[in-house]
Amino acid sequence: MTDAAPATPDDESPSNASPSIEQRPRVLLVGSGDRPNVAEQAEHLKPRIEQYADVVLTDLHFEHDLSQVDADLAVVLGGDGSILSAARQMGKRQLPVIGVNLGKLGFLADVQPSEFEQLMPDIFSGRFRVVEHLMLDCTVLRAGKVIRRQLGLNEMAVLGGPPYSILNIDLYVDAELATTYSCDGLIVSTPVGSTAHSLSAGGPILRKNLQAFVISAISPHTLTVRPVVDTADRVYEVVVQDPTAATSVVVDGQVLCPITIEDRVRIVRAESSFKLIEVRGHTYYRTLREKLGWGGDIVERSRRGETQQDELKRSQRKRGKDKPQ
Repeated sequence: MTDAAPATPDDESPSNASPSIEQRPRVLLVGSGDRPNVAEQAEHLKPRIEQYADVVLTDLHFEHDLSQVDADLAVVLGGDGSILSAARQMGKRQLPVIGVNLGKLGFLADVQPSEFEQLMPDIFSGRFRVVEHLMLDCTVLRAGKVIRRQLGLNEMAVLGGPPYSILNIDLYVDAELATTYSCDGLIVSTPVGSTAHSLSAGGPILRKNLQAFVISAISPHTLTVRPVVDTADRVYEVVVQDPTAATSVVVDGQVLCPITIEDRVRIVRAESSFKLIEVRGHTYYRTLREKLGWGGDIVERSRRGETQQDELKRSQRKRGKDKPQ
């Protein structure tokens, strides 16, 4: 096996060399088949993947328990939501994942289908790096007993519901009361999730290698309330003083359960970590620049499958044509 490529100066994420693949690798091909182009791309890519690897499972509806399937890596077709679903299905047995972007943004699903085809020889011969990302373990306790537990990659959120009144939410850090938020909800996010719901709530963007959580109140009643970043080595607990019947715990966009005044929601660092296959050239700030549309039209460029560098070249060509002779 060829040695893994050296890290670029921009990427300081914790990573491991690729696993040793002495035989044909075993691959999971998963995605959201009900989304546009996913089933078609799966049909197109599967025979190409099989030139280099054995596809041991194709699951386009996330129906299988992926933690029970023996495989070396997973190819996920879709957007970041599909990757969240795959991570949830893999549970504590996280496989290296490469995300093929068929969605709109794709912070995690960052590889275009045509680029993926070019990368296949390297990926399926083991010439890649695995970058590990912090995951969270969310537990809901009632009278000291665990009633629900879920692994998360993006965030845990406590969200209100009808009649949409302000919630009073106590935050405890290592059993010490940190504060009581009056707000519409509260988000505890990983660095991966810092560009998701937390960002929409005004939270900061965290570099993916940071071992930290972001606590962000949603529409806080007090303007001085700001997001907080703290180490992932602490125990975070949330108690809602006056929940409505619809107040719920949501992990990675999926409702875990409604909560009552007797419940305590505990968030800690998960034992497992999400393993993303790193593609050379897809650096941290390039991803932010392109996916967040810094200096460009994010929706239109995504529709064209165009990077910001492509857009710059196209703009330069246009200026050249418009230049007076």
